[in-house]
Amino acid sequence: MRFTFDTKFLALSLWMAVIFFLSHQNGHDSSETSGILLELLKLLGIGPGSSVQGALSYLVRKAGHFTEYLILAILFLRFSKQRGLSGKSAFYAVLFVFLYASSDEFHQSFIPGRGPAFSDVLIDTAGGFTGVLLYEWKQKVMERQNPLYCKK
Repeated sequence: MRFTFDTKFLALSLWMAVIFFLSHQNGHDSSETSGILLELLKLLGIGPGSSVQGALSYLVRKAGHFTEYLILAILFLRFSKQRGLSGKSAFYAVLFVFLYASSDEFHQSFIPGRGPAFSDVLIDTAGGFTGVLLYEWKQKVMERQNPLYCKK
């Protein structure tokens, strides 16, 4: 049996580790992650405590959730299609994202200053679903441009 290095599995695993690391930050550290945005808003004249700053900070944090899981779904699809699981891989990608997002929120329930939110699971899953749509759209475009395009 010969060992082969699987870069798609490595990319998927590393991205899952990044998500886990970000979720493992306590409430204070997690808030500081969006500190760069708050500093930028100050430069634009939107000071602390303003309703605009609070709304933008919230939107950026939720967009982060969405984007993290959009990427996760694409990495999962790339890996699963390489393994020949094409038939229902889109369904499995969304299911995988939902389950990983759920486990991530459960994990956050043990982190000081953090807590689980089902709304985050829904945002994460929507990001994953969007990632599946983008990936499948890209595949169809590539097939139209080059009929010999290999789906990997």
